Amino acid sequence: MVGADHPGKPVFEHVVIVRGAGDIASGVAYRLFRCGFPVIMTELAQPTVVRRTVAFAQAVFDGCASVEGVRGRLARTPDEALAVARAREIAVLVDPCADALAGLRPAILVDAIVAKHNTGTRLDDALVVIGLGPGFRAGVDAHAVVETNRGHRLGRVILCGEAEPDTGVPAPVAGYGAERVLRAPAAGPFVGVRSIGDHVVEGEVLGYVAGEPILDPFDGCLRGLLQTGILVHRGMKVGDVDPRATREHCFTISDKALAIGGGVLEAALYFLEGRPLELSAARA
Repeated sequence: MVGADHPGKPVFEHVVIVRGAGDIASGVAYRLFRCGFPVIMTELAQPTVVRRTVAFAQAVFDGCASVEGVRGRLARTPDEALAVARAREIAVLVDPCADALAGLRPAILVDAIVAKHNTGTRLDDALVVIGLGPGFRAGVDAHAVVETNRGHRLGRVILCGEAEPDTGVPAPVAGYGAERVLRAPAAGPFVGVRSIGDHVVEGEVLGYVAGEPILDPFDGCLRGLLQTGILVHRGMKVGDVDPRATREHCFTISDKALAIGGGVLEAALYFLEGRPLELSAARA
């Protein structure tokens, strides 16, 4: 297991746990993995991820998932997850509350749930704790916070203070903002009738909830769609449409996720290589 008192080890000996396995979390995991870190991701038993083609959460449904050539594999136990991570695949573990933390004792914990509030992550959960977006205070809830709001500060590492507050409004893409997001018209099981990557036209039916259709708001490319069978509530996000209509974008990690992943990588290396003694003393 990873000990919290050996910050000077090479990166491939520092296990990282990433809470969440959606598209932003997967961009983070991808960058950490590519730089040599063993990565374990924790997820819900029924992930509500819409950008499933670029999310390791899909491994919960399919047993494995590949994102830009990096393979994720579902693990049944924490020990199996550690073995998968050591074998140079990203491990995905159904563990909504991150109960595996105590046994795995990761060097780095990244809270990438992006819930806009802290769902329980603590400063003493790992040698280095990194929170994404609003809800975390650097030095209080996490050692570092990474900005998730689009704009000049996206991906910036915050060592004192907090990220910008949630605006509640999706950033505009090619002139389209909130209308890009597909939402459930009712409560019940979601059924998709189109596939991610499809070119769609305004008014086309993309799915159903409780027999009520979900209509395409404008011409574009279906960038995200919830897994069929997931129970949803009225108004819940079930997909998104990209007006740029570039199919490749549906199968590659977004610029936002990569920027945030770069910030996480910076924060991890800053603490592991730049300030190991201070952190070790703080954990002692």
